[in-house]
Amino acid sequence: MNHLLAGMNVRDGVTCGAQKRSLRTNESYELDCFSWRLVQVGARAQSSQASRGVKHGAEQEEVFAVNTRVCSVELDLSRPLEDQGPLDAIIHKLTDHIVEADQNMIEAQRLVQSVQDYIDAHPETVILDPLPGIRTLLDRFRSYTLIHRMEECMQDERICSPPFLVLSSGCGPDMLEQLRKRDITFPFMCKTQVAHGVNSHEMAIIFSEEDLKDITPPCVLQSFINHNAMLYKVFVVGEAYSVVERPSIRNFPSGPTDRRAISFNSHHVSKPESSSDLTSRENVEGQCRAPSADVIQKISRCLRQILGVSLFGIDIIINNQTGQHAIIDINAFPGYEGVPTFFDDLLTHLTGVLQGHAPVRANGVSQLPCSMLGNEGVARVMESEVMKKGLNCCNAELGSTYHQHRLSTLTAHAPSQ
Repeated sequence: MNHLLAGMNVRDGVTCGAQKRSLRTNESYELDCFSWRLVQVGARAQSSQASRGVKHGAEQEEVFAVNTRVCSVELDLSRPLEDQGPLDAIIHKLTDHIVEADQNMIEAQRLVQSVQDYIDAHPETVILDPLPGIRTLLDRFRSYTLIHRMEECMQDERICSPPFLVLSSGCGPDMLEQLRKRDITFPFMCKTQVAHGVNSHEMAIIFSEEDLKDITPPCVLQSFINHNAMLYKVFVVGEAYSVVERPSIRNFPSGPTDRRAISFNSHHVSKPESSSDLTSRENVEGQCRAPSADVIQKISRCLRQILGVSLFGIDIIINNQTGQHAIIDINAFPGYEGVPTFFDDLLTHLTGVLQGHAPVRANGVSQLPCSMLGNEGVARVMESEVMKKGLNCCNAELGSTYHQHRLSTLTAHAPSQ
């Protein structure tokens, strides 16, 4: 399961002792449930052995960053969190449970609510990341709506959001008119509305009206943009980010054709070693450039300020005709494959947030109310003053704190997301 929780304690004289745990991973940073305690911070801190990162494969268990005075303590979600605190910070990956809770699964609702109850009762505890922000990223309709509003607010001609349409029921006789009103032309992408889980990677490219009957709602339709079969996965950890190049879908002619719909798994298509006719770069044309660091910083900062999130991934393609950066997906707490500095970045971010933490503020913008758990709550976030304030901040001058580690290439042997 990917239900990571993490808590930190900043207290004199506290040592890890028997509470020390190892971080466990599968093929990626799919972490279990942990409470991280930060002990003896500042001048009184006692140094210890060198930090060690998490490795894959047979060496899955390593003590995490001991010399930064962070001790990982596993939380038992079957027990009250109150009995396992006090906690200075909680890091979670409750994405599976949040999706299940939104699908009215009782046990998942109970678990998520228990975490939320602890959060509400302890405003002094840092939360990475707020549940309302995560819920937005787990729904492609909400996240695409957010991207569209960001584009409008930024007024940056380098950034675009592909037109999209949410489909809650089967295609009716007015489907073509709906597509026309949204400026969606053939070919277009068909994706699940839920942006998490195995099925979220199952997608299709629709080339003509004939294939509309095969679309299974609920789903989101998104214009396909030719991008020379190159995807840029941006992995964000606070103010640090890394860009990893991945294979992507090849160029296709604009307009309807007699080609049948193509179904594919985006997880497989975008593996570093992926090579097929679908990812062929033989018909590369127009502009072919890497994403702008300034644009990535601007997008990352805006998302952090609006949603209060700091652990997320952004899928960006470059329009081969206009050179614009198109944001095609945002992922909550991705796998961070191909990012060897992940835990260093995470520790840097955590310690910085803890040192400057105020209960209801993060990154200069008030955090969203944690009680906004339901669908209606997240919808209200999209219209809230927090949203408006965050969007206004998106056009502010970028600070010098953002930094990029590297631009990984397609030849890098990194596991896929």
